[in-house]
Amino acid sequence: MKFICLTLLFVSGFTDSRSEQYEVLGPADPVFAVAGEDVILPCFIKPSISVVDMRVEWFRLDRKDSVHLYEDHDDRNTDQIQSYRGRTKLILQELQRGNASLKLSTVQISDEGSYRCFVQSESCFGDATVVVSVEAVGRPPVITVDGFDRSGGLHLQCESAGWYPEPDLEWLDSEGVSLSSETTETHRNTDGFSVKHTIIVYKSNNEIHCRVKLRHHMLETLINTTNNIFISWRTSVILISVIVVLIVISGILTAGFAHKNRTHKQLQDEHRKTQHERDQLLQSQKSILPKAVAHLRRHASVNVTLDAASAHPCLIVSDDGKQVRDGNREVDRVDRGKHRFNAYLGVLGKDGFSSRSFYFEVQVKDQTVWDLGVARESSNRSDKLGLSPMKGYWTVRRFNERYWALENTSVPLSLRVEPQRIGVFVDYDESFVSFYEVKSMSHIYSYTDPSFNEKLYPCVGLGYRWDYNIPVCNYNSTPLIICDE
Repeated sequence: MKFICLTLLFVSGFTDSRSEQYEVLGPADPVFAVAGEDVILPCFIKPSISVVDMRVEWFRLDRKDSVHLYEDHDDRNTDQIQSYRGRTKLILQELQRGNASLKLSTVQISDEGSYRCFVQSESCFGDATVVVSVEAVGRPPVITVDGFDRSGGLHLQCESAGWYPEPDLEWLDSEGVSLSSETTETHRNTDGFSVKHTIIVYKSNNEIHCRVKLRHHMLETLINTTNNIFISWRTSVILISVIVVLIVISGILTAGFAHKNRTHKQLQDEHRKTQHERDQLLQSQKSILPKAVAHLRRHASVNVTLDAASAHPCLIVSDDGKQVRDGNREVDRVDRGKHRFNAYLGVLGKDGFSSRSFYFEVQVKDQTVWDLGVARESSNRSDKLGLSPMKGYWTVRRFNERYWALENTSVPLSLRVEPQRIGVFVDYDESFVSFYEVKSMSHIYSYTDPSFNEKLYPCVGLGYRWDYNIPVCNYNSTPLIICDE
């Protein structure tokens, strides 16, 4: 901060200049701005005299170029830095109060730096420096599973991008204790910093948190290694083990008939080769899921037909019972018994299941609001019900571009891809419900401790018909489709 005034030699001129003496003041501390938001760069005249008739110029100290120029009662930004075009503004009413602060809209990472506010009258001028520090809040961290190692450790990877400056990423267990990362990667581009950390987890009864934070911001994602990963992995391993055993038996029988004279050493080599192939299958969930889903399609797939008699009056179920969509208006139906959904836009399958396991797939592509899973036969279908295991529903949801597992307390899901087609697997005898994204062959969520004591019915829905007692509609007419392949 400084000011310089011209001293006139004549007494009358000296008296006039004293009336225009002023200081230009800026903030003592840096101004923090968030990328994408607006910020005010403070600059004031002391005493608070009008600067409407003065020259006010803002420029970058590191570039010596104009950021904003006010002169002769108007903005004159012909020489303005290109990246600031249309993003700077001085307020006329504030200029009258001696406030020359600059409003900078839609802050960018490149806006970080030192600025000078220069104010000049006919007989005096002064300036102040304003330091701007920019923070960019990145995308929520995403936890993915990279498989198991030979010692049984689960490899978890957490990554997030779009941060500035470089953020801190840390892993925490359910007690808030920091976990050390096995590998750490950091990259920078024009969008900011991206970070990626990997840890190995050996406990199966723990919540693992991935937290990314800056000075003033923090985002966090958690994964439950009990309900999500270890059980899902165990189920997949069982399925693949069955397949591998069948392959091994088939190979041995074929070998026995085709090569009766195969030597003992050759049999040992074949066994080692088969063992190696099995080890490779068990290395990654990415290689297991396609085979597991293929196995489910062959051995557990059921023919699901939607029961129009259970559908909310606003839903339209196709004649073949394979599609359902919101008709955006109530269809006149006589039956309004407890079997039909009343406030929730839901519909059940015609057939229920009370033993063994079953599997079905539903296409959700292009639909922005949906629920999908299974429901207990006695589940409540009237009034403003909430979907949860306590009320007889085991489902996953998309709403407001976010995904949830509807436990008794909803669990947010971090999915790598937008689901297109979802597979639902239920093992009734083992009390297990699991969801998969079929196109990308990725695991979504698993319920591992439900209580099954009656029939379960496939259940799909398109949200709610009420919002604070006001009727609402799902204006997305894309249907949910039961897939038969």
